[in-house]
Amino acid sequence: MASAAAASFAPASCGWYPEDISFPSGFAWGAATAAYQVEGGWNADGKGPNVWDTFTHQGGDRVFKNQTGVDYYDKIIDDLLENGIVPMVTLYHFDLPQHLEDQGGWSSDAITEAFDNYAQFCFRTFGDRVKLWVTMNEPYVVAKDGYEKGIVAPGIKEPGTGAYQTAHNMIKAHAKVWHSYDLLFRRKQNGLLSIALNSDWAEPLDPTFLADQEATKRYMAFCLNWFAEPIFISGDYPAIMKSQISEMSTKQGYLSSRLPEFTEEEKLMIKGTADFFALNYYTTRKVKHQENTHSEPSVSGDREAEQIMDHSWPCASGSSWLAVVPWGLRKLLNYIKDTYNNPIIYITENGFSQSDPASLDDTQRWQYFRLTLQEILKAISLDDVHLKGYFVWSLLDNFEWTCGYSCRFGLFHVDFENPALPRVPYRSAIEYAKVISNNRRTKSVEEL
Repeated sequence: MASAAAASFAPASCGWYPEDISFPSGFAWGAATAAYQVEGGWNADGKGPNVWDTFTHQGGDRVFKNQTGVDYYDKIIDDLLENGIVPMVTLYHFDLPQHLEDQGGWSSDAITEAFDNYAQFCFRTFGDRVKLWVTMNEPYVVAKDGYEKGIVAPGIKEPGTGAYQTAHNMIKAHAKVWHSYDLLFRRKQNGLLSIALNSDWAEPLDPTFLADQEATKRYMAFCLNWFAEPIFISGDYPAIMKSQISEMSTKQGYLSSRLPEFTEEEKLMIKGTADFFALNYYTTRKVKHQENTHSEPSVSGDREAEQIMDHSWPCASGSSWLAVVPWGLRKLLNYIKDTYNNPIIYITENGFSQSDPASLDDTQRWQYFRLTLQEILKAISLDDVHLKGYFVWSLLDNFEWTCGYSCRFGLFHVDFENPALPRVPYRSAIEYAKVISNNRRTKSVEEL
């Protein structure tokens, strides 16, 4: 397995007070982790190498056909449940076994069957205790950064084609797994299954300029809607995405669109294959129209939308890309409500990073969380968004992919220089625990 968000379900709220609003009864609070980022032991206990082991020049088949892996996750799941914590388990979080990548990875049609076999193994093994499943985390990142730009594992650079083929197979693999669960396991196990999609919120750089308005629509189509529209609405890609790629492909001399097509049978298979909407949100961007004048194909060129950082927004000290825009999350939640028929939503990742050396008194991060909770409360209480849970990224400082250990998102500080890897809570962990305990947003000093 790849990642888990531990969800602590709150007791009934104590009432409704405008100055101190409670979250709904049963609201799920949690913190997320990912196997490759926190577990270590990349070459221990019979675990085979995965694409990140290769990409980082250190090296998973961590669970499948590996009893040590099964025992490990059995214990984690049992320990969570014994402590009143409900696990939400993600089957795939970037760590594809290297032997599957050697056979083509996510760009190969054959991976759909392999992923379904793996998922069914996990359902049979853990499904008696796991009731919330996510097939894969952030397929957009895997497709665009892993198979188009090559800046993350597996490091494939196939601009203009790799991302689309990868996404195509990931969507089909997700749908196949959903149907397997629905047909073979749901009646007995009574669980729910979805896919975790990441997205920024986007606003036109010039709200009065039609070209920027249209570019913003394309930006959302080529990010969130790329995966959400097939799965939640139509079984097919957004029309604006299909027309853009087809037009650009023609201009570049292709005989057909670089975007693969789903068959009518596949569309029917894909449509409606999610029981809730799992969202990862970190930041917001301004967007302006950018005409594609290049002959080389690329996802960015097809999109014709340039993302702009508004420098009036503060940024996380550990990630220059992470502008602090909590109100963007409320707008994105409303967008999902309006576009995708008011689904049940879980925020499966939301976080703020510090750079080294990280202060245990992480006041800026707690301010980010406090303002974010304020915005999601508005979305629930004022906008009637069907939000059922919020999970912080991440439980503890970890290996943040290409940033290594220098970028700290954890609620708990980890001393990576100490072989014992001691954990100490940041202030944000202490304050977040108060929110969970009371099931309500706590006031800041400025509000008292």
